[in-house]
Amino acid sequence: MATRGCRISLADGRELIDGIASWWTACHGYNHPHIAEAVAAQLARMPHIMFGGLAHEGAYRLATRLAARVPSLPHVFFSDSGSVGVEVAMKMALQYWLNQGDTRRHHFLAFLGGYHGDTLAAMSVCDPEEGMHSLFGPALRRQHILPLPRDAATEAALHTLLEREHTSIAGILVEPLVQGAGGMLFHDAATLRRIRAAADAFHLPLIFDEVFTGFGRTGHFFAGPGVGVLPDIMVLSKALTGGTMGLAATLATPAIFESCLSARPEAALMHGPTFMANPLACAAANASLDIFEATDWRGNVARIESGLRSGLAPARTLPGVVDVRVMGAIGVVELATPPDLAALKRAFLARNVWVRPFRSIIYLTPAFTIGAADLACLTDAVLQVLADRK
Repeated sequence: MATRGCRISLADGRELIDGIASWWTACHGYNHPHIAEAVAAQLARMPHIMFGGLAHEGAYRLATRLAARVPSLPHVFFSDSGSVGVEVAMKMALQYWLNQGDTRRHHFLAFLGGYHGDTLAAMSVCDPEEGMHSLFGPALRRQHILPLPRDAATEAALHTLLEREHTSIAGILVEPLVQGAGGMLFHDAATLRRIRAAADAFHLPLIFDEVFTGFGRTGHFFAGPGVGVLPDIMVLSKALTGGTMGLAATLATPAIFESCLSARPEAALMHGPTFMANPLACAAANASLDIFEATDWRGNVARIESGLRSGLAPARTLPGVVDVRVMGAIGVVELATPPDLAALKRAFLARNVWVRPFRSIIYLTPAFTIGAADLACLTDAVLQVLADRK
């Protein structure tokens, strides 16, 4: 098996067009030479060093470049996956209150349709009906899960809950603009502003989970800041290394950072993943940022958005389709009822495309480097597979 650009070569000789960029991580396509060269050079020099008592230039450079993208979040904590990055963000919020002597904050507020990862605390702030995690419900801490405040009624419900429960809440979590693995659900900047206003009104840290939305996927480099809404803590992963290896970064405001500064060791954020700030991963991430800086990624995302809009539009007339929606390099066809997923996956493979529908969602999140012909093959395959359903 091998990868190159937007293609996956299988052991049996077949070649697939990748429609989801390996869960949207390979934003520049596979095997980008600049990333490969940076990782190879780092491998020859220093593949890993513990990030405790020691530091290295690659991590400092990456932290500086990420913080420059969001100046309100100048402090960066590295870990090794999106789920762990969310756990770190939750611990930051909890410790922010503990270090002020407030021991009442045991819960978080999150939103229906949300998905924040597969580790235990991250599972607890996902939609409780989320298929992968509902089995573990009795073992998870109870959290407050509400509808997104899309209108006056849901905004009122948010404020009502916060008025009653805010003294037990450590923070609010949301995926800005797109709730990814929870159903590829879109919302607008006004919804984010309502959440930000509620967090401010009750003095609660607001956490943006940009594991999916970060690094250009929505058309903004980061979704929340791109529409003018800033969090107190922000989690990045997935496309951070250009789809080469695991790395996450949790960014925080000075207020969050300074709450952990103390002569008391127990006031520090005691979290130390063994491979945090791994030099190979940092080299890949720095190289990925180089590519963003050197290419017209915004133009590419706009081109893909246009191709997805036109290519998927005919799906609206197909039986069983209830919605077609596109934002940036994300295209979604939603079905009225969950289909036979195994049959759909086989049908896509038969057309030499790699598409992985889930629940009632067929989605495309291709690499930003995909060509017009390959993109058209993907959208045509979606139309053909849906049209051929029994």
